[in-house]
Amino acid sequence: MARGVERFGYDRDAQAVGIVHFGIGAFHRAHQAWYTDRAMDAGDRDWTILGVSLRSGVVAAQMNPQDGLYTVTGRSAQGENSRLVGAVRGVVTAPRASGETVDTLAAPTTRIVSFTITEKGYCRAPDGSLDPNLAGEESVFRFLGDGLRRRRDAGLPGVTLLSCDNLADNGRQLASLMRQYLDRHDRQLIGWFDAECSSPNTMVDRIVPATTEMDRAAIAERIGVEDQAAVVTEPFSQWVIEDRFAGPRPRWEAAGAALVDDVAPYESAKLRLLNGAHSALAYLGLERGHSYVHEAISDPLLRPVIEHLMREEAAPTIAPAPGQDLSRYIDALLQRFANPALQHRLIQIAMDGSQKIPQRWLATLADNQREGRPSPSILRALGAWLRHVRGDNEARWGEVADPRAAELKSLWHKAGADGIAAAVLGSDGLLASAWQPSRQEQLPL
Repeated sequence: MARGVERFGYDRDAQAVGIVHFGIGAFHRAHQAWYTDRAMDAGDRDWTILGVSLRSGVVAAQMNPQDGLYTVTGRSAQGENSRLVGAVRGVVTAPRASGETVDTLAAPTTRIVSFTITEKGYCRAPDGSLDPNLAGEESVFRFLGDGLRRRRDAGLPGVTLLSCDNLADNGRQLASLMRQYLDRHDRQLIGWFDAECSSPNTMVDRIVPATTEMDRAAIAERIGVEDQAAVVTEPFSQWVIEDRFAGPRPRWEAAGAALVDDVAPYESAKLRLLNGAHSALAYLGLERGHSYVHEAISDPLLRPVIEHLMREEAAPTIAPAPGQDLSRYIDALLQRFANPALQHRLIQIAMDGSQKIPQRWLATLADNQREGRPSPSILRALGAWLRHVRGDNEARWGEVADPRAAELKSLWHKAGADGIAAAVLGSDGLLASAWQPSRQEQLPL
């Protein structure tokens, strides 16, 4: 065994695959797979995971030579600790292993299909409906459709579809998009899907930066074993799940997950406070020349902006659940952001902003508009985002990574500084359908 590494105690080779997970990046390995590993350590059986990468073969190349084993290292200013995780049995790249993916989705032992495919993986049009041009042969919906059809035809029960992405009402959105896909491709399956499958809402919370070669080298030196699939994260972790499953599930609560009737208050707090602040730190921090979250939150010109965004703009729009203390959550977030050991890159958070800011900022802005409350921090962050997608940061931080980057740059050329806010955020703007503004805001551009 590697030096100083906690490890699981179950017989891994005896466990059947019970979960198919799409989007097996660092976050899933530090969160859902970590919870599943601990649930099996507590006595659950037959819940190992087949990871599916929809495009890149990088994770498969990292994990399969290690038989799916990897370490999760929690890192803080007080030190670090590592755990060997055995929940992942292997990784396939869907376009090159379509048959194996569908076979496993249709296997009798598979009861849960989970997702961390980021906002853009849901193939949505700007109004939130399914974009049929995006939901093609290599989309998650095609694999799901084929797998569910096989289950129905074999007389097998349905599965739980468990979205773990940062979408408001993520489970309901996933189910709606799946129905829209089936309506176009297999209408006869819709009734079975509605009767046999479920899609609970979830909220996931753990900061997981992209693992660097420096991280891998440091872990190898400390534990005495090279781990190409190593994940570095913070000690904090939270998972809130709507208790609405189509069949059996792991006892994730044994690892600290919360099963609740209504996820919405926790989801709103995560999206509007943590994610909203993260995105603001990203765009404002990159402009200030910062590379990492802990640098940006320590900037005396930025920290008051972020605190105001959370305490005065976002928190008043959230109706907390009983016992949910938003002020305490904000205090904890500020401490987590300041963790100097985590090295969370702002440019990573800045990716795909057009897919993220509707639920992170625009929903809060709309609520405050209706109540007549100002949102100066969000408006300042929106200005920084618009400058970012114009290309103002490219010389230092590289090309803008956003599926709508070309559209946004084109709007800048057409509208100019005087018209860009209306062109993007106005009642007829590019993102209007995502938030339905009640008035035009003046942005600091």
